[in-house]
Amino acid sequence: MAQAWKVLDSVATDEGILELRQRGERDFLITVNSLVLMNSALHRSELALGEMACAHLKQQASPRVLVGGLGMAFTLRAVLDNLPASGSVVVAELNPVVLDWCRGPLAFLTADAANDPRVTVQIADVAEVIMKSAMAQKGFDAIVLDLYRGPHAKSHKVEVPLYGSTAIELTRAALKPGGVFAVWGENYDAAFDKRLVAAGFSVFSDRPGRGGLRHVVYLARMQQRAASGKGAARR
Repeated sequence: MAQAWKVLDSVATDEGILELRQRGERDFLITVNSLVLMNSALHRSELALGEMACAHLKQQASPRVLVGGLGMAFTLRAVLDNLPASGSVVVAELNPVVLDWCRGPLAFLTADAANDPRVTVQIADVAEVIMKSAMAQKGFDAIVLDLYRGPHAKSHKVEVPLYGSTAIELTRAALKPGGVFAVWGENYDAAFDKRLVAAGFSVFSDRPGRGGLRHVVYLARMQQRAASGKGAARR
């Protein structure tokens, strides 16, 4: 008989009760109103997201990366593994309790990624962090969004935070020349891909792994405005 899940912690949020659950030694869930947001056993797309976004930065001097959403810190771990010792990461996370979990009972899953000296965690909306960076012209080498709601058919409007065309332009302004915008999604959204291309990005998308549930990783790289605007998108 399978072991029952034990609630380690719970907190009320604007979207409902956020919980951390554990079963056995290494099985953890993060849920909101009993909807599973993150499962410690299923994180291959999160690791692929961080690696794809930052693999080109290993030899770069002092790269700066913004990660939106902490989750269980698997994406953060992959980002750190692809940065030099001189790199730095800003993580924007809305819920401080998630940071507590990643520095506490979940820390061993990612070799304590949230406590890495290269990491600064801001309890903030990543959209606001992107906007401030764009306005201050303090660019990132990569912006990585690992949120539990990725681009989808209803996120097509111009003003939709993070995934609308206005947000994409702000993200572009918050990146250094040649910077990378990497996004996790549950399913491929062709309209989001097209908005990235229209904003001057060259776009590649992939579903990491084989078999089972395969989420989507979008990798968008800045191009010069003078370019034709055509990007190559693959699924």
